[in-house]
This record gives sequence, C-alpha cells and structure tokens, in this order.
Amino acid sequence: MSTRKIRNIGIMAHIDAGKTTTTERILFYTGRSHRMGEVDYGDTVMDWMAQEQNRGITITAAATTCSWHDTQINIIDTPGHVDFTAEVERSLRVLDGAVAIFCAVGGVEPQSETVWRQANHYGIPRIAYVNKMDRIGADFHAVVAEIQQKLRANPVPIQIPIGRESGFEAVIDLRTMEELTFAAESKGATIARGPIRPAMHDQAAEWRELMLDELSKHSDELTEALLEGDDPPVELIDREIRRATIARQIVPVLVGASLRNIGVQPLLDAVVDYLPAPDELPPIVGHSTKTEEEVAIDRSPDGSDLAMVFKIQTDRDAGSLSFIRVYSGQIKSGSAVMNHNQKKRERVNRLLKVHANRTEQVDRIEAGDIGAIIGLKLAQTGDTIGSEAYPVVLERMSFPEPVISVAIEPKTLSELDRLKSVLELLAREDPTFVAREDSDTGELIISGMGELHLDVLVTRIIDDFNVGAKVGNPQVTYRESITKSVTHREKFSRLLAGKENTADITLEVAPRQRGSGNEFVTAVSADRLPKLLQEAVRRGVEGALSGGIVQGYPAVDVGVRLIDAQYSETTSTEFAFEAAANMGLDNACRAAGPVLLEPIMKIDVIVPKEYMGEAITGITMRGGVVQSVDSRSSAEHIHAMAPLAKMFGYSTALRSVTQGRGTHAMEFSHFERKGN
Repeated sequence: MSTRKIRNIGIMAHIDAGKTTTTERILFYTGRSHRMGEVDYGDTVMDWMAQEQNRGITITAAATTCSWHDTQINIIDTPGHVDFTAEVERSLRVLDGAVAIFCAVGGVEPQSETVWRQANHYGIPRIAYVNKMDRIGADFHAVVAEIQQKLRANPVPIQIPIGRESGFEAVIDLRTMEELTFAAESKGATIARGPIRPAMHDQAAEWRELMLDELSKHSDELTEALLEGDDPPVELIDREIRRATIARQIVPVLVGASLRNIGVQPLLDAVVDYLPAPDELPPIVGHSTKTEEEVAIDRSPDGSDLAMVFKIQTDRDAGSLSFIRVYSGQIKSGSAVMNHNQKKRERVNRLLKVHANRTEQVDRIEAGDIGAIIGLKLAQTGDTIGSEAYPVVLERMSFPEPVISVAIEPKTLSELDRLKSVLELLAREDPTFVAREDSDTGELIISGMGELHLDVLVTRIIDDFNVGAKVGNPQVTYRESITKSVTHREKFSRLLAGKENTADITLEVAPRQRGSGNEFVTAVSADRLPKLLQEAVRRGVEGALSGGIVQGYPAVDVGVRLIDAQYSETTSTEFAFEAAANMGLDNACRAAGPVLLEPIMKIDVIVPKEYMGEAITGITMRGGVVQSVDSRSSAEHIHAMAPLAKMFGYSTALRSVTQGRGTHAMEFSHFERKGN
C-alpha cells in the first residue's frame, strides 16, 4: 500500500446515470455533509450553480475533498452532457483514477463512450459502478456485457446484486462471499455482513470462480494458490485486484442503487483499495522550455515546484479562482510562481481547498494534491506554474473547435464594455467558448459546442453577471478548404517611412486529407532565406488560413509549402515577407478550387421500440444518414450522422414524436463539403 494517503478521482458517466446523487451519498457517509441533497429537489452540494439546480444537470466540474479510512479523497464530479466535454477533458487530465457510473437500465450510453475514450487517452485506471438497480428494466449482467463489447474493456464483477427493480435489496461481495444489507433506517450507513442466502449460493460461487479465473490470468501467485486447491485469502485477492486495476488490465465492477443508499460505502472502499495514490504512478512527462527535450518529473513533495492549472472559475467574492493539480514540490501561500507558458511571474495571494462552492484556506498544497489559487491574473486552462529555476511545461490540453455561433448585443450601448469584459472572462474559464467581433458587421459573435452550451453561457451573462443582452438565432460555424494544388509566386514591394520593403516568395498549396489539419513546410534552405524571414512567412500563412479564403471562415486541411524565395539584404524585412505570405496564400487558395465545409454531427438516439420508425424518419428528413441500430430490451439505439445546420430544434421534435420518451446526444464528428 502507498504511504501517500491521497486519491484524486473523477466521477464520470452519461447524463442521468446518477453521478451527482452518488457523490452526495459519498459526502454524507464521509461526514463532509450532514444531509443528502437530491437532484430532483435542486438542493445538492455539488450542483451549486443556480442553473444546475434548475436544469437538474451538472455543468461545471465541481471539486471537493473528503476522507475515508484515513485516506483523503479529492473528487471531481464531471458533467455528463456532451456539450460540456471540455469540463470532462480538463478534469481527466489531472486525475489519477476514475469511477465510471453506468445506469442499470441505459447501460453504456453515447457520452459514456466519449468519456471512456478520453480516459483511455490519459491512461486512467477505472472502477465501474452499475447504479439504479432498483429501476424498472434494470439488468446488471447486460450492462457488464455492454462494457465489454462497446468499450472494449475487461469488466470483472467483484459484486453481484440480489434481486432487481423493486426487488433489489442487497449485494453479494464475491471477495469475501458475504451478503451485504444496507439498513434503511440509518440511510444505508449501517451495513450488515452475513452468510449468503441459500437461493443465491450457486450463482455467487459461479461468479466468484469467473472473478478468480480472470484475476489469475494476471497473477502467478493467485494461479499457484488455485492450482493447489487453496481458497485464496481476501488480502491476496484485493492485492491482485489493485495491481491489475492500476495496470489497466481489468475494470472491477460494483453494483448499487445510490438513491436508495445501497452500495455506496463499498464503492468508497474500492476507491481507496484499488485506485492508485499519486506516488504509485510513473513519473509524468514534461518538456523543458529551454531545450524542448522531454523531462521525467518526480511526483514527490521534495521535488521542484510544478503544478498545472486545469480550470479557471470566477467567484463573486474572491474573483478568479485557478484550480491546480500539484505534480511535484509544493505551492505555498504568499509565494511567487512562474507561469512557464506565459513566461510571466505571478503571486499566489491565497490557497484554498475547495468543497463545491465552499472553501477552506490553507498554507500550502503539496505534490499529489488538488486545490485553488486566488491571485493569478494571467493563467489560462492548461498552463504550467512553478519554480522559476525549473523551466518545464506539462503537455497542454487540446479542445475541440466550436461549431455553433450566435450574435449577441447589449440592450443598451452603455453595457457594451461590460458585455465585452464578461465575454473575455467566460472565454478564460471555458476553452471551448470563443467570442469575437465580426470585422464586416461589427457584431459580437459567440461560439460554443452546442445549443445547450450557448444557452447556459447566455443565461450566465444575463443572470450571474447582470448584463442585459439580446441574442440572435444559432448559426453554424463553417470552414473553408481547397480541392486542387496550385503554385503561386507573390512579389511584395512597398515604401514605408521612406524605406523600401521587398519580398519575393513562391508557395505551393495542396488539399490534405479531411480532418488532418493545416501544415506549413519549407523547402528553402537557410542560405537562400534566413530563418527569421522563414518564420515571418509561417506567420503570414497562418494568419491567412485563420482569416479564410472566400467567405471568411477559417481554412482547414490545407498543405502549404514554401518552394522558393528571393531576398535582398538591404530591402527585405520581416514585415514584407509576412505580408507577401498572407497575400500569396490568399491568391493561391482562391485559384485552388475553394469549397465550403459544414460540420457533420454524430447523433445517438435512444427511443422505445414503438417509436423507432418516427425517430428514423425524423433523422432522414433532416439530411441525416442512419449508420446502425442496436436493439436493447427496453429501447432502440440509433446511430446516425447529420449536418448540424439541419439539427437545430431536433430535441423538441424528438420529444414531440416520442411523447417525451426519446433522448438523444449529439457531438461533432467531422467537416464535410457542403451539399455532398
């Protein structure tokens, strides 16, 4: 077991799987709160924003700290709605383990798959918790099968349920072969452990054998014990579950019904027993800002000070809160830290441990821990802060591009400056939110990940920041690209302040594979064109690509090659080469068959069987293409692709044709030529 008694975990799942309800129980049982909040009543501790309580969903990734068996657990309760995928992404970046919650009725739903992929990307060990076993249609074994098939994971149940739906009453612990009963009068706080009822004994023995068989594939010690015919001790089983979980060879599966207070304490035990402490993980990789070489960072409180800012949040009283995960050394209150990404020094005015929207002031935050800083003015999501003598940056987070925009304007001209400053503040908080001023119309345009995302942000502008604003109808954010290769020579000559500025370059532009992004390469040696001027060409090219080709939308999937250049030591300047590259790229792309690309969305629709026909018709009428249909016992799961432009208002239409029983999730898939 680790000497550092800390666990940094995230709770992740599809919307409405019971994440926030489970977290409320965890806070109650660990003594962090003295009552259990309910999502339905809008009084949960973690969903503290007024909008979260009104809408009954999690929007921001709330952080809290609690203790269980002398172990400090830092929990981040992440959103389940796909529009807030950035909240999930930046939370996973700084976590050491995660609890994936699945609804016993819905199973592996669309956002579960998205979040699982993100967790795979960051190599995060997970345990699974099948919740809502008391709901009509609950099927534990079907969910375990879906985790294996859809997520390509290796689920290993260490518990099985006794009963289902209204008959769900207890849990069998396969490690100890005991029956766990949760006392209703103590809100599940009292757990009775006893022998397994005879009717369940054979089933429990069968599932225990499957558990041991799977564990033995990853453990010689356990294999030896089983071959000798011994019943392995619980300590050995727990040790092997922990080792295989941290190595991401298995995903232990637990079961419960959080709303009925069944199964939460064993889940807490599993977090402490099976998920890694910060110092059990391999060193994290950073990059030296001086040499750009990889650096292995020791996760020790005695190491050089290094932390990552993973979230910015505005507090009405305290101002800007910068949430940090400390990887090495310690961050102290009142100290100066270096922001290695911005190359600026900043002051740590105060340090806080955060419990949802309540805070506790502390003197220091050590390696492995999570907290918040008051006082950082320049920090952005993904920035690395720490000791000036240790110039290392951690890998920056990458976020998807916004695909939907609306125009926003203040109700009165006097509120324009306030609106602009609020938009700037929100853009700092949320990397997937972009605000810009249209150069042609002068309108303020805000862009985000979906209708709900923008709706939430506009509501915050109006209600939280008290700015009177009007918004237009949602508009699709298109992209531009090219369809053929063109070589173009651009000469630039201009007299500025009596000095001649000249440049002469030849660019080759070519279409790249869809989704591969833009690329600039140079085939010109430093002898023919100094590096400084080559960088000026790069800046000019990148500026022109972001400004678009014909309609002003950013250009994507364009390959640009600098194939020739001529310069004069007396008249060539950086300004001239940057301007030549900007104009040259514009002219080349206009001759290269420019096309407009529209965002195509991946759509998952879940409807009762009797409404499948109406649901498929609704998708095809909007220009969508159904890819496949998965049949479940209680519903049909339709996978489709459709252009975003035709999907506005779809949620209302789906509710209408399914009498409110259909749900859907929509996320950006790729850009495709408009009209294809």
